[in-house]
Amino acid sequence: MNLISLRLLNQQLVAQQFDDPVQVVDHMGAMQAQDYRMMRWAVAMRTRKPSVKAFKRAFDSGEIIRLHLMRGTWQLVSAEDYWTMIGLCAPKGIAVTKGWMSSNKISIPSEELMRIRDILALTAADMGSATKEDFVQALAEKNIQIDSHRLSYHIRLAEMSGTLCSGDLLPMKATYALTANKVKPSAAMDRDEALTVITRKYLHSRQPATLEDFVWWSGLNIGDCRRGIALLGNTIHQERWKGRVFYLTDDCRSRGFRKGRCLMIPPYDEYLISYKSRDIVLPPEYSHKAHNNRGIFQPIIACDGIVCGNWSPFKGQMYAEFFTGNNHRGVQQEWSRYKQFLIK
Repeated sequence: MNLISLRLLNQQLVAQQFDDPVQVVDHMGAMQAQDYRMMRWAVAMRTRKPSVKAFKRAFDSGEIIRLHLMRGTWQLVSAEDYWTMIGLCAPKGIAVTKGWMSSNKISIPSEELMRIRDILALTAADMGSATKEDFVQALAEKNIQIDSHRLSYHIRLAEMSGTLCSGDLLPMKATYALTANKVKPSAAMDRDEALTVITRKYLHSRQPATLEDFVWWSGLNIGDCRRGIALLGNTIHQERWKGRVFYLTDDCRSRGFRKGRCLMIPPYDEYLISYKSRDIVLPPEYSHKAHNNRGIFQPIIACDGIVCGNWSPFKGQMYAEFFTGNNHRGVQQEWSRYKQFLIK
């Protein structure tokens, strides 16, 4: 079992199968979107013909939604999966967020929470797409002054309640829309149905992966994750590699990988953040080059799937710094693909 080639194929990082950014997000289930600018490349690089304009169309139309969700962090989900993911993952995300609030000595009483949420919702509904500064102005008009940190928690909790979601895509600044005006309602799933959906999507797109990887990525408790795997029944199987048990779907992609491919991967990308243990593709002695212990991730280069360097997305000319001796011949071609994405 070649874990690296299987992950590259099933994450759609090589031999891409999709033309539409919405298809990518739907396939992945949820994608980390911590970096507002680079989340666009994270999705687009998994399409056959990366286009920032295609991503913007899907985002502005509400087919792709950005919100705080799993692990209390930013995610992209498809509109089709939005309510399923909210119902399954938001309770844990809210609990995590309240833990952060407590550690920062911030307490938001229920009366304040609902009053502010109503103002945020009305502002987003009136404006279509509202920035955080718009919310500050709307609150000031009602003689409400709260600091930026506290307001951020209000917005985050409103997202995880299903009240607010992403508005139109701006170059640098996040906007918020009223979810009721952006995402169509859908029939509620029971918990087992939702667990089946999220588990299947995780394994389809991240395989081979361990139970511990799935627990980390989803933010769910281990009992839920075991239940999700059990619900997939005989459509998945196990394989052992170096003492670890990996799960794969019976229709796992295994053909299309070609050696010599270099990838310029954005920070917070699912290629690393999908897994608790990253040593399969990231040599442990270089892990600090990819992320620190505070959860800050850097843009990385992977050649033949092994993380071997860093790059800068925002320089006019290609900047690449390598820390291993891998074959780097394909880097210039990948840089050209990235630059084309920015103008298409």
